[in-house]
Amino acid sequence: MRYQAAIFDMDGTILNTVEDLTSSLNYALLKTGHRSDFVPDDVRLFFGSGVFVAARRALWCERTGKILLDVPEDAKITEEAHRIEEVFRGYYVDHCAEKTGPYPGIPALIRKLRKAGLPAAVVSNKPDNAVKKLADDYFPGLFDFAVGEMQGVRKKPAPDTVWKVCSALHTDPADAVYIGDSEVDIETAKNAGTAMISVDWGFRSRDYLAGLHPPVIVSSAEELEEALLGDARG
Repeated sequence: MRYQAAIFDMDGTILNTVEDLTSSLNYALLKTGHRSDFVPDDVRLFFGSGVFVAARRALWCERTGKILLDVPEDAKITEEAHRIEEVFRGYYVDHCAEKTGPYPGIPALIRKLRKAGLPAAVVSNKPDNAVKKLADDYFPGLFDFAVGEMQGVRKKPAPDTVWKVCSALHTDPADAVYIGDSEVDIETAKNAGTAMISVDWGFRSRDYLAGLHPPVIVSSAEELEEALLGDARG
């Protein structure tokens, strides 16, 4: 088999979470006295590096009218982002599955991986409790592990959570593949020493991803299945 473990990002990769992220972020922004009318196309670009970074990007957009992935250091934005993050976390865990759902073909793909004997896991920068809830809700019994952001563990693009899953699966990172939809996922795979597959149906466009030169970009669950199991099926 080509790989010994398949590790998936969550938002924009296996689940379309953008509507619930949008409503939850706008709620947190409203409660902390900030602009709260962002739309899903904005929020797709805010997320990828966790709630705190998303809040910083939203605040920068509120201030300048522009969406910037690398927001300059600013004490006021940092302070406010922490406030927004705290409200978001309390709200999102109870509202994370209202408009969320799997991307087409993904549950069937995970079942095929299990049938082929390929372990599957989720590593996300979402809060850990939300990651576990969503994995249980939409993929019951399909993932060996689901890991999100937690205190004391560096989040992506640091390799820590990927290494944590590889260790639990008794798999060398060099024999695993990480699948994701953003620049953060590409960097995570590089830092962790895994193979990488990018998907173009998520929070970043294919043109944007292509500019980052990932080894593989796929456009459907069928293409992803071929990339993961093509050799195993002969």
